[in-house]
Amino acid sequence: MSKNNGFSLIEVLITLVLTTIGILGVVAMQTRSIQYTQDSVQRNAAVALAGELVEIMRANPQLVRGAQGGMLNNNSSMLFKSRAAGFNPAPASCADPASAKTAQQQRDCWIAKVRRVLPGADGLLNSDFYMCRSPSISNAVAPVCADRGTMIEIQLAWTVKEGGCIDDRAPNETTCIYRTRVEL
Repeated sequence: MSKNNGFSLIEVLITLVLTTIGILGVVAMQTRSIQYTQDSVQRNAAVALAGELVEIMRANPQLVRGAQGGMLNNNSSMLFKSRAAGFNPAPASCADPASAKTAQQQRDCWIAKVRRVLPGADGLLNSDFYMCRSPSISNAVAPVCADRGTMIEIQLAWTVKEGGCIDDRAPNETTCIYRTRVEL
């Protein structure tokens, strides 16, 4: 009668394969975790930037509402920007955000901050950013920036590496968006 002591080669190989699969799963999970963390940081920055723009609008109601209190149209305020349009007037530089007193200076400092904080935003400012009047209910029938309604719709965008955007509404594989609607 013989007693078997130790492991056979087959048992060692099976253990090695199972351990390798487990380690690869942990590495894949870690990679996905890093991607979600980066997305979360960029989305939080976009939320904060949109909030800052809303506060600039609230601090300068004459640039959102006319003298009679009605909403201005999308082309008559430097705080509004239609999709695929440039900022009017073109943004100047922002030397010191703390010293920005006029609405123009506040907006320009906000744009400078967007360029610093959101990756690739400089190239997307004219194509994928908008801040405009929009109908109360947004659907396929009511276009964005319809120049009617009392809602302000804001969309910010930034670039990521291929497949890095986890948002279904993203215009393409390398551009993520944050969109919000507020009523002032």
